[in-house]
Amino acid sequence: MWSDNIAERDYLGFDVHANLIKGLIDEPGMLPITIGVFGDWGSGKSSIMESLKKAYDDENNKGTVCLQFNGWVLEGYDDAKAALIESILKSFEENTSIPKKAKNKIKKLAKSVNWMRAIGFGVKNVAVPIVAASLTGGLSLGPQIFEWVKSFSGDPQKIFDAISDLDYENFKKTYLKEGNGGSLEEQYQLVRKFRDDFKEMLDEANIHKLIVLIDDLDRCLPDRIIDNLEAIKLFLNVDNTAFVIGADQRIVRDAIRHRYKDLIERDEAAENKRVVIDYLEKLIQVPYNLPKLSDSEVETYITLLFCEDEFGKPGMEDVIEAFKVFRKSDRYSVFGIEQVKAAVNDDDVKIRLEEKINLISKLSPLIAGNLDGNPRQIKRFLNTFVLRKKLADVANLPDFRVDILAKLMILEYAEPSTFAELYRWQAQGKGYAQPLMDLEKKTNDGECEVNDKYKAWNSPKILTWLHSDPKLANVDLRDYFWISRDRLESMSDVMTPPIVTAIITKLMVKGQAEALIQQKIKTEVLSLQDNLQHELFAQLTKRAIANSGERKQIFNLFEFMIDEGCSCDKEFHSLCSKVNYKIQKPAIKEIVARIAEKHEAYNDLKD
Repeated sequence: MWSDNIAERDYLGFDVHANLIKGLIDEPGMLPITIGVFGDWGSGKSSIMESLKKAYDDENNKGTVCLQFNGWVLEGYDDAKAALIESILKSFEENTSIPKKAKNKIKKLAKSVNWMRAIGFGVKNVAVPIVAASLTGGLSLGPQIFEWVKSFSGDPQKIFDAISDLDYENFKKTYLKEGNGGSLEEQYQLVRKFRDDFKEMLDEANIHKLIVLIDDLDRCLPDRIIDNLEAIKLFLNVDNTAFVIGADQRIVRDAIRHRYKDLIERDEAAENKRVVIDYLEKLIQVPYNLPKLSDSEVETYITLLFCEDEFGKPGMEDVIEAFKVFRKSDRYSVFGIEQVKAAVNDDDVKIRLEEKINLISKLSPLIAGNLDGNPRQIKRFLNTFVLRKKLADVANLPDFRVDILAKLMILEYAEPSTFAELYRWQAQGKGYAQPLMDLEKKTNDGECEVNDKYKAWNSPKILTWLHSDPKLANVDLRDYFWISRDRLESMSDVMTPPIVTAIITKLMVKGQAEALIQQKIKTEVLSLQDNLQHELFAQLTKRAIANSGERKQIFNLFEFMIDEGCSCDKEFHSLCSKVNYKIQKPAIKEIVARIAEKHEAYNDLKD
């Protein structure tokens, strides 16, 4: 099994990305710069950040400071801008090599941050003009207001309390200069002053290069993502600084859309359609998109993960060294079992590794294609695979094949709905999925498409999956789905017996006559075994809770079923409790009242 934490060793060859980014930062004349390391969740962004931090720490250059932060850690703070700036200043304050003169400047900056936080700087309220006015001698404020601000200067909380209920629009109209070209400039004085002090602090600390690594920014809420990016751009992006942001670009784009949705929705002009693109380009000068792992890289990654599982982390030195030598001469081929065997002396270990690696390596093209070459997804896939294999061993399942397990799991991870359909097919065929016979035959015959009846199986990924070995049409799949129950139970009603699903579909037809519904209950529901009846009642309850649009229809069905003698007391009481029938529409309350009036078991539901 493998930990989901950031990898301590580079099994992906991602050092090349870290070295490229470092080279860009170190190139003369490139600072200040903000670099976005963009990639999907689990694509290796954090590993690159760790490599960058280690590379700069190993240099031990007193003129270079590399700080690392997790954007998600700052999520819970009242002011994301202030929290980020404060975290950076705290890191400087704790650095023993910083001269005393510079630390005095740090304390001054920290007080500025506390002051900004106390008055809500950056929010659309009176804070911005008040702060700007106080720094410029009150030029844009009336004399009484300026004296009032100064009287609070030693106590930020008093300022916050005093301005919290102030009518900003009226204040602005009365005291701020309008139309004379000065007010906007005055409102930005605080930002300019902070930037100047921050630059002076770096100079006094003899810091020639400041690198700030911010990871997991995409885990923050949309407004916090933008606040952090704006803090970098407005306050910290001064000479000799580099910021490296690790995030999923799609989430950052969505955050920008969220922040400026009014502008985008209000005006369909072409320039406003570019708001997201232009804004991101202003914040991130150099976007660097991580590539997905190729088939050969996936197989290499799996090989090294199994080696780590066999040797443990301390025993990986020989394999890692062989991997590094191999990569220098050949960047594109697989570092596979043959290369590992050449680096290991123990014959028993070689045999165990070959058994483990050969199976998955055969499926590595499928794993790469269906898990999008994502390292974290691959690791999680392998952890689940190993766990289920152990479960099969403990359960002594006869004729259990790990290659079948692996192939089914690929479909499970890549196409959950198709995996659920395969489950239903095999359930109907007592373990054998009959439609697979036709599907596998067509792909074996070289046909690129299957008929419309199975159109969900027509995607290139699924067709490749169908064509790959082992074939499953003639395999009893019950044991394999039995050990996948954890996954199936999370897939809505996929574990519901097909006969129950079929009856629910018949009962839920809209507009059918009451007599027809009653007839279906008598002939189909009451003919079910008790356990299947309760499964049907439970599934109807789930649907009513999840879908308010079907709620009245399902309450009607329960009334008909109770009238016909169905034993659904537990499920109906559960439904009434979970949706709080007393606050539902009058039609639902009337149904409950009728049931309570007619049937003694439901007297407790009377008003």
